[in-house]
Amino acid sequence: MKFLIVEDELLIQKSLKKILERKGMEVEATSHGIEAIDLILNNTYDKIICDLMLQDITGFDILEASKKKYTLDEISSLFTIITAYSSESVQSKAKEYNCRIINKPFNDINHIIDTIIAS
Repeated sequence: MKFLIVEDELLIQKSLKKILERKGMEVEATSHGIEAIDLILNNTYDKIICDLMLQDITGFDILEASKKKYTLDEISSLFTIITAYSSESVQSKAKEYNCRIINKPFNDINHIIDTIIAS
């Protein structure tokens, strides 16, 4: 499986990448939303783990841009949103895309990774 990680907290990004690679996954990672959009539109990934609040744009901006390539059904199965901002408005907006949302900090990162791989 090929993964894209979009996360600007480098410790989280590197941890996710290392765990996925140990499980035999091919992983690309970026901390910039604009770069993520370019990667998504020009490559194929089996799963995308995307932080909601990035330095340059939001994860929702990335989801919107992904509509140029994917249907909403494809987006909902492709993306997992990770965020420390789990307000009702964020949850509501995420439901528009039907994506899984995982709140940071993680309780058990290995369990989260296994869940994402299995979905």
